[in-house]
Amino acid sequence: MNTTTRTRSTEEWQRADAAHFLHPFTDFQSLARKGSRIITRADGIYLHDSERHKILDAMSGLWCVNVGYGRHELVDAATRQLQELPFYNAFFQTATPPAIELAELLAEVTPPQFKHVFFSGSGSEGNDTVVRMVRRYWDLLGQPQRDVIISRKNAYHGSTMAGASLGGMGGMHAQGGLPIPGIVHMEQPYWHALGRSMSRDEFGRVAAGWLEAKILEVGADKVAAFIGEPVQGAGGVIVPPETYWPEIQRICDKYGVLLVSDEVICGFGRTGQWFGCERFGTRPDLMTFAKGVTSGYIPLGGVMVGDRVANVLIERGGEFNHGYTYSGHPVACAVALANIRLIQRERLVERVRDDTGPYLAERFEALKDHPLVGEVQTCGLMGAVLLVKDKDSGEPFPEALELGMVCRGHCFGNGLVMRAVGDRMIIAPPLVMTRAQLDEMMALIRRALDLTLADAQRNGWL
Repeated sequence: MNTTTRTRSTEEWQRADAAHFLHPFTDFQSLARKGSRIITRADGIYLHDSERHKILDAMSGLWCVNVGYGRHELVDAATRQLQELPFYNAFFQTATPPAIELAELLAEVTPPQFKHVFFSGSGSEGNDTVVRMVRRYWDLLGQPQRDVIISRKNAYHGSTMAGASLGGMGGMHAQGGLPIPGIVHMEQPYWHALGRSMSRDEFGRVAAGWLEAKILEVGADKVAAFIGEPVQGAGGVIVPPETYWPEIQRICDKYGVLLVSDEVICGFGRTGQWFGCERFGTRPDLMTFAKGVTSGYIPLGGVMVGDRVANVLIERGGEFNHGYTYSGHPVACAVALANIRLIQRERLVERVRDDTGPYLAERFEALKDHPLVGEVQTCGLMGAVLLVKDKDSGEPFPEALELGMVCRGHCFGNGLVMRAVGDRMIIAPPLVMTRAQLDEMMALIRRALDLTLADAQRNGWL
């Protein structure tokens, strides 16, 4: 049936959605009762729904629409490539020009140890590749027993079997027999929850020390790699203390453990540097990317492979028995090329670093005067606001109240996409945002906080 948004009402779209579309991370029954929000178009930093509401997208879709919606450069790149060569695979000793050119450009914009890339279709697939590649590396070096990968609680590394296992989300591990063997977790560097008796710098060193303790617990001769997001995104935009990552790097170096930086969210300018590892001063051996590489216009992911690993795979490896139908998809690569060149041309990374990132930090600091706000954190164009019952003690609201979801409801009700992770309200807006648009966003955030406070007071939660 050829149906457009102009020939169905919202209710008709919702009924069809409930009848056929199983959404990710969703209680299907609950959503069917409520009805989905139907997004019909977008431009710049704004979404428009089937009820003609205009919504400021402070989450860049899902952390990905870095250059904003409606960029004709990306649409034109996809159209040209679809007309010329819509698909060919990278198997059978074959390559396409867009995949080769994108590999060259990625080697140019990533840190100097990265000269090779393995393409996937998503960040989840990229992290599955990491598991395979890390274990292959140690096997080729004659140390197959080094197969354990250390990750962190409350980390997010995707939703495939390996990606979800690498992640540290308890709710995900409760379903499907996760984590798979050979993946262990240590505590996260969340100062407000775990280290308020210390300075942030002191806590950063203590939290990094948990890696060394875990290595010794597992056995240094068994640990293959440590994986972490520079800033934990889906975990609540948890920005680690400045002392954390340098100490993690030192510990990885001490024990010869591979360091994997998951840059699916942090990459391509989000932190005010091209990649989060540059912002925090690490030298990863592998680097996962996705999302911002195409600004979400078309699926693409991959792993940047550092010289330490690439040289072993190339010189000693033989066949690497791993890959995907869409590895190096020519249309996705063409869009990524146009996207990265647009980021370069408009100097979006520098804008976030020098202008809008510092301005966002300034505006978030001003939220500290709000009665509900216990902590704010920003890094580049991503930020978190923690809602607490008592500002002085940091006492949280009871989980059953789901105050974050109350606040999220007020955000959506007033034309703002802001995500709730527990009672941490988080944003990651498009990198093209202006100061005036940041001011608009902040006014909407403060209104949502005020309405949430009124609810809390009216219901006797304070």
